[in-house]
Amino acid sequence: MTSYHGKNSYKVSNLILHKKNESFIQFECDRSIAQELSDYFTFFVPGYQFTPAYKSRVWDGKIRLADLRNFTIYHGLVPYIQKFCKERDYTVEIDDKIAITENFSLVEAVDFCRTLNLPFEPRDYQIQSFVHAVRNRRLLILSPTASGKSLIIYLIVRYLQESNYKKGLLIVPTTSLVEQMYTDFASYGYESDKYCHRQYAGKEKHTDSFLTITTWQSIYKNEKEYFEQFDFVMGDEAHQFKAKSLTTILSGCENAKYRIGTTGTLDGTQTHRLVLEGLFGPVYKATTTSELISKGQLADFKIKCLVLKYPESICKQARDWDYNAEIEYIVMNNARNDFIRNLTLSLEGNTLILFQFVEKHGKDLYKNIKDKAGNRHVFFVFGGTDVEIRESVRAITEKESDAIIVASYGTFSTGVNIRNLHNIIFASPSKSRIRNLQSIGRGLRKGDNKTSATLFDIADDFRIGKFANYTLKHFIERCRIYDEEKFNYKFYNIELKDGTNNK
Repeated sequence: MTSYHGKNSYKVSNLILHKKNESFIQFECDRSIAQELSDYFTFFVPGYQFTPAYKSRVWDGKIRLADLRNFTIYHGLVPYIQKFCKERDYTVEIDDKIAITENFSLVEAVDFCRTLNLPFEPRDYQIQSFVHAVRNRRLLILSPTASGKSLIIYLIVRYLQESNYKKGLLIVPTTSLVEQMYTDFASYGYESDKYCHRQYAGKEKHTDSFLTITTWQSIYKNEKEYFEQFDFVMGDEAHQFKAKSLTTILSGCENAKYRIGTTGTLDGTQTHRLVLEGLFGPVYKATTTSELISKGQLADFKIKCLVLKYPESICKQARDWDYNAEIEYIVMNNARNDFIRNLTLSLEGNTLILFQFVEKHGKDLYKNIKDKAGNRHVFFVFGGTDVEIRESVRAITEKESDAIIVASYGTFSTGVNIRNLHNIIFASPSKSRIRNLQSIGRGLRKGDNKTSATLFDIADDFRIGKFANYTLKHFIERCRIYDEEKFNYKFYNIELKDGTNNK
C-alpha cells in the first residue's frame, strides 16, 4: 500500500490503519495480508465442540476478530496488529487519531482525589489504576476481587464528569450489582439519586442522568441510537463480557472515547483476553491477592480441601457414569448433604454456601440446614430472588455474626460485597477458573469483626483402580489455581459411610 506524505514524498506500507469510530479500526492492505491477519486473529472458542451450533454444523467453532467483509477490527487490538507486523517484517502505518493519550500526572490524580472528600484515602494501586485509565482512555484493569474496583470506577466517573463528558454507561453483570454500585457511589459522597439512573426490568429506559448503571440483559436489544448517546462506557466484572450481546453493546458505543473495563479474573484463554482487550484496551495489572493479604489489606485466607471418599460399591458404579450422571448422584446424595449441613452448623461466623442447581440441590440443602439451625438466620438466594431481597440479605449479613446464606453461584459468586463473611463452602463441583476465584473473593474482604476467612472446598472421590472420576479431576484443576494464586490449602480425607440418595 502506498500513502502520500507531502510533496514528492511517498511511503510504502504493507498495512495502513485508520480510525473508523471509537469501536473499530479500518485496515488497508493486500487481500493476502488481510487473510493472514484474519488467520492470526481466529481462534477456537473453548468448549466449542459441545455447542449445538457446532454439532449441527452451523458453526465451525471459531471466533474471528478481523472482519474481511469490511476490513475492520476492534480498536483495542492495535498493539497486537503491530506485533503481527513485526513478526512478519511488515511495515504498518497508524493514523494519528488512533493512539490519543492524555497528560495526567500522579500529583494531579492525588490532588483531584482530595477534592472529592472521600471517607477514606484511596490505596496506591487504586490511584495508579485511575492515572493509567485517564492517560490511556482504553484499559482493562485487572485487580483481584475485594481490591476495591468500585472506587477505581468512581474516581474515573467523577473525573470524566468534571471534564465535561455528558453521558456515561456503566455495565455490571447482575441487578444486585446495579444496586450495590449505586449504594457504593453514595457511600463515597456522590449524589447518586441526582446523577445516576439504575436501569433493569421495570425501570425507565431513557434518562437525562449523567450515568446509567445497568446490566447487559437490560439493554442489549436496544436500538443503535441508544448506544450512540454515550461518550464513555465502563464495564465492571468484565470477565463476563463474553456473550455476543455484550460485544454488540460495546461495538454500538461508537462515540465512547473512554472505554474502561475492570475484572478480578481472566479465564486464562487467549480468546477471552483478546476479545476483552479488543473491546476495552490493553490489560493493566493493578495488584495481586497475595500482595493485598501480605499488606493486611485483605483478610488472611486459608482453604480446607475436604475430600469425600465414597464406598467401594458406589465407586464401581461410578465407572459407568457420564459427567451428568455423576453430578446428579453427588448433589442428591443424602449423606453428602447432611455432611454439608453439619459442617455449616459447626462453623462460627457468617457462612456462605454456594450451589449450582436450584431445584436438584439448593432448595433441599436450604431446608435441611434451616430445619436444624435453631435461631440462626438462614437465607436462600437464587436467580428468582427479587433484587431488593438480595440487597437486604447482604445488608443484614453485614450486621450479623452467625448468619447462613445458601446461594446459587450465579447470584453470589461474582461482585457481591459482604465484608463480614467468615466462611465459604463450595457445595457444588466446578472447574471454572473465573467462578472459583470470584467465589473466593467473597471471603477476602476485611470487616469490623473479621480478619480471616476459610474456604471449605468439597471434593468427591470415586477412584477405584486406575479410574478417576470427572469432578475429582475438576478438583485437581482448582488446586492448580490455588497454587498459581499462592493460597494456603490443606487436604482432609473423609469417609462417607452412606451413599444412599434421595431418589
